[in-house]
This record gives sequence, C-alpha cells and structure tokens, in this order.
Amino acid sequence: MKPTLSTLALWACFATALCSAALPPPEYQKLAHDIYKQLIEINTSFSTGATTPAAEAVAALLRSEGFPASDIQVLGAAAHKMNVVVRYHGGGQRKPLLLLAHLDVVEAKPSDWSLDPFKLTEKDGFFYGRGTIDDKAQAAIWLANLIRYKREGFRPDRDLIVALTADEEGGGPYNGAAWLVKNHRDLIDAEFALNEGGWGDMLNGKPSANNLQVSEKYVATYRFEVKNKGGHSSLPVPDNAIYRLAEALIRISKYKFPAQTNEVTKAYLEQMAKVSPESTAGLMRAAAQGSAKAIEQLADSSTALNATLRTTCVATMLDGGHAMNALPQTAGATVNCRVLPGAKPEEVLATLKRIVADAQVSITPSGEIVSGPASPLRSDLMKAASRITDTMWSGVPVVPVMVMGATDGLYLRNAGIPTYGIQGLFVEVNDFRAHGRDERLGIQQFYEGEAFLYELVKALATP
Repeated sequence: MKPTLSTLALWACFATALCSAALPPPEYQKLAHDIYKQLIEINTSFSTGATTPAAEAVAALLRSEGFPASDIQVLGAAAHKMNVVVRYHGGGQRKPLLLLAHLDVVEAKPSDWSLDPFKLTEKDGFFYGRGTIDDKAQAAIWLANLIRYKREGFRPDRDLIVALTADEEGGGPYNGAAWLVKNHRDLIDAEFALNEGGWGDMLNGKPSANNLQVSEKYVATYRFEVKNKGGHSSLPVPDNAIYRLAEALIRISKYKFPAQTNEVTKAYLEQMAKVSPESTAGLMRAAAQGSAKAIEQLADSSTALNATLRTTCVATMLDGGHAMNALPQTAGATVNCRVLPGAKPEEVLATLKRIVADAQVSITPSGEIVSGPASPLRSDLMKAASRITDTMWSGVPVVPVMVMGATDGLYLRNAGIPTYGIQGLFVEVNDFRAHGRDERLGIQQFYEGEAFLYELVKALATP
C-alpha cells in the first residue's frame, strides 16, 4: 500500500519525537480517517446538498460493525434532511451522555477554492475540504471512538448516544437538533451533551488553550428598509432611499454596545490571564474583578475580545433600486446581531431604533429569535478535561468560553440538556478557516483530537 501524506507525517512525528500528545492506535487512526473522508466527500451543503446520504452511510457502517439495527435511527424533518442517532448501551447507573455533531456544512463554490472542497485532500500537514473543522472532524471522531469502544468491549455506566444532525448551519424547519428535541426527545435525552464550539487555540504551532464552551451568544437578525416614491434619475431629490439607508447603517457601524462580563467570561478572563503577557493579563484580572474601565479597554483591544464582551450588530447584505435610470423606491439591508446571553431581543431592537433615529427606516426582526441559558460548569467535566489536556499538552489550561457564533447547543440547553463544546482540535488563532476558502485542519491535530475525546468520554462514562 502506498503511504499517504498523513501516514508519512505521522512516521516523521514518531521518528523525530515531535509528537506532543499520544495518538490512537494506527487501526483507529485509519478508521477515523476513512470515515472523515467519506463524510467530507458527500455534499451536505445547507442549500444545495443533502444530509440523508451521509446519515445512511453512517447507519450502514454501524450495522456492519455489529450495532443492532434497533439502536440506529435515521429520521428527520424532510426526506433530504435526515439525522442519524445511535445508542451504545451501558450499565444504566446514570443518565446517558449525548455526543452531538452536525452533518451539514456551509456552501463552498469550487471556483472559489484552490482545491476541490468536496474531496479530502492531504497537503502540507493539513486535511483540506469543506467541513474539515466544521463539523465533520468531530462527527468522524465520535463514530470512530464509538466503534472502538464496542470492539474493545468497553462497558460504560451510562448509555452513550451519538447524534449527527442536519441543518445546523442554516437552522430553519429542518434543523435536526431542534426537530429531535421536539419530536423524539426520548432518543437523545441525556444528563448532558458534548458538542462542537470548544476547539483549542494554537499560537505559532504551540497549543495555548483548550476551550470549553459553556454558553454562546444568540443570533438576532433584522431587516432595515426604506421606501419612498422614487422617480426619474435625471431629477434627483434629497430624499433618496439608498442614501437614507446608508446613513442609518453608518450610525450602526459607529455604535458600540456596552462592554460587560458575565460568569462565563469572567472565568475565561481569569484563566487567560495566566497565559497572557503581563500587560494584557493585568487588564484581564481587573476586568474579571469587575473594573468597568478594564472591561472597556479589553473590548477595544482586539476583535475577538470585542465580540466576547459586547453585543455586536453588523450589516451583512444589501439590496435596493429597480432600474439604473430610476430613483430607488426601496432600499434594504440585513443587519446580523450576536447578542450576549441575558440581553433581551426587544432591548436590542429598541437600541437599534434609538441609534438610527429615523422613522422612515423600518427595522423588523427577520425570523424567530431564540435565546438560551448558559450551562452550569460541571466539576467532573472540568476535572477530566483538565487532567487529560495536561497529560497530552503539558501546561495547557482548559478555559471556559462563551462562543461568539451559534451552535445547536442552544436548542439542547433550552430543552434542559446542558451542553458543552469541547473538541481537543487545535487551530491557529489567526488561521481559523471554518466557513471560508480552503477550510483545513492539521493532520496531527485531527488524530490528537480523536485521542483526547476517546479519553474524555471514557472518563465521563466509567463506573
């Protein structure tokens, strides 16, 4: 068999003693790789793809590994938007542990990429392909590890449930997590869940923090619209719908929501202060202790901290006009807000209207706005994650975080299933390509994540 780039990279790692973390046995690396490849090469894009072929492929694999058909469910809100749920039975001493990942991915135009987005390409120490980091790596790892537990005869004290779902990226009526909560809660009911949203940070190739997501901002999207009578472009008037809309958007762009901390971001700042330069660490400690000045300074110091400490609203789409030689009768924009937990949607809407201060600019919510609570910090999870992290990446802290994006954890938390994002997949902080061109994940980081999650789940499900 001709060695792949991934095997050559691993051999080089062993030969030069550069492997900082224990990797899974070769047969389980190959298993995870093969599942990963199969999932990446099925187009599950939110708009143009389908999750059903991936769900059915997963079910076939599990049946071939001896999982009873009665423990594997392929079901969903639409024929092309199926989810797959499998249960691995334990002793039943405790409620199940749910292992969640989503099968769908955002769109990827081949013309935009330097590689085929729907082919797993191994190049320069990385796996390339749409979904390599978001979220097919975790899906493949859950499956490979579940099969490994079965082959090894592992007997957990609780059931392990793997749920791979549809439409996390676009939400809507086919979102698998929301649909399962509403229609088949019994299949996924658990004491708590592990999910995406908690990747690891690397700086110049060195792991610096293993993030544990315990809360997330929620999404609130608004339609800004201006209408007027329009007219002929040869007779311009001051009241131009596009100009009025543009002025409103400029006001929004200049506004900063108040910077503030909560229980999760305070814990985050306390942990990050331990591994940050002293100039930043001092501000982090002061902010964690409630200094309003320090909180504002931190929020103004970087894009990431701004998004961590503030509600943010940004224009993402524009439309307007009906002819090149006519004054616009309608001009519209989409403004996407990522709102801190605890803030109410009506408060955000009231703030936007106050800042725009123009009655001719209508501002209305687009779609349903769903907010959710934070998950409580579990001592067993923190202890296990910290122990395994320190064993694999000595000195790297586990840091509780609130993610700025959104995950399906929102639906589970609202249903009373605390959800935590943790992956052990380390990514350079300045090279996070999820949703972007040439999405990629380091080959070694993929296998280290497989090893980390294998040990973490065992620790959380061992009698």
